[in-house]
Amino acid sequence: MRPYTMAFVARVTSRNRLPLDYSVASLRVVDFLIDGLRKGGAERERLRETLFGLGAYVGEVLVRRAGAVWVDFDAEQRAYFGQPLGVRMPDGRVWNPLGKVHNRFDSGGPEESLQTFYLTLHGRARRAVA
Repeated sequence: MRPYTMAFVARVTSRNRLPLDYSVASLRVVDFLIDGLRKGGAERERLRETLFGLGAYVGEVLVRRAGAVWVDFDAEQRAYFGQPLGVRMPDGRVWNPLGKVHNRFDSGGPEESLQTFYLTLHGRARRAVA
């Protein structure tokens, strides 16, 4: 997922000069981007690739900053999360950043904030991981 995410970030930032630097603070930018897409009235299906890219970005922040690793979901997890992959935290918990981005798009609001998701996330490494 790292090469996909890096290509997505390069493509998005080359046009818009967005501060997507894989920091926890940059998750606030992702919140704003998704809010803008919602306000623009775009249909979720038309934004599938963009939402996937933003979800991959959120997952990569978890990998780089919280010590997570990308994992392919098994059949049960795919059915539960509705996504093919996610991240496993150092304590073994599995999270679904791709689905979290979809929730933010569908519901909006502060309760679906991606930055808050990171800050309240269980299972993070105690020290930041580069």
